[in-house]
Amino acid sequence: MKKQETYSISQLAQEFDISTRTIRYYEERGLLNPERTPGGTRRYTKGVRARLKLILRGKRFGFSLNEIKEMIDLFYEDRTGVKQLERTIEYGMEKIKQVEEQIEELMALRDELLSFKEDFEARLRELKHELKQKENKV
Repeated sequence: MKKQETYSISQLAQEFDISTRTIRYYEERGLLNPERTPGGTRRYTKGVRARLKLILRGKRFGFSLNEIKEMIDLFYEDRTGVKQLERTIEYGMEKIKQVEEQIEELMALRDELLSFKEDFEARLRELKHELKQKENKV
């Protein structure tokens, strides 16, 4: 039987550019479950590494750890992947809606800033014109 390749916590932290504390936190939250050596050292299998990669991808997309855990756990509950995909699509659509709302808010902020800029430029032209007129009177 072939020995399964494992990784240390430091190797995974370095590979994914995260702290070992972050990995331990994911363990505390029940997102990761590493194997332990007889001496108690954590060893991470390829499966745990893949799960960590999914967690980090979910975080990058703005999902909460609870949402990520639910989506990942659904795969183990229903090996067909149907439930996991349905829930992931649902969460994804919610995230898209949030992003669209943020885009609208940012566009409104942009428009407001552009309006201020135009007002300030007009006021600056007026002030320069007034200063020029005062200089010409002297």
